[in-house]
Amino acid sequence: MQQAIVGYHRDEEQHWVAELACGHCQHVRHNPPWVMRPWVVASAGRRKMLGHLLECRKCDEHAPRDWDHA
Repeated sequence: MQQAIVGYHRDEEQHWVAELACGHCQHVRHNPPWVMRPWVVASAGRRKMLGHLLECRKCDEHAPRDWDHA
């Protein structure tokens, strides 16, 4: 199920994590050549991707929320 990015935070290892509208979180690493997400390294790129849809496997699995955005 696709969910919109509504915010970001860093994890304990300083990797960027997208906060999704559904209440789940998903890492959004730029780790070439496996994962190409150059937009994540700059604040302007992250802002531009707010509202972008990511596939949320946790929603597909009916997992509990990671955070409460309300």
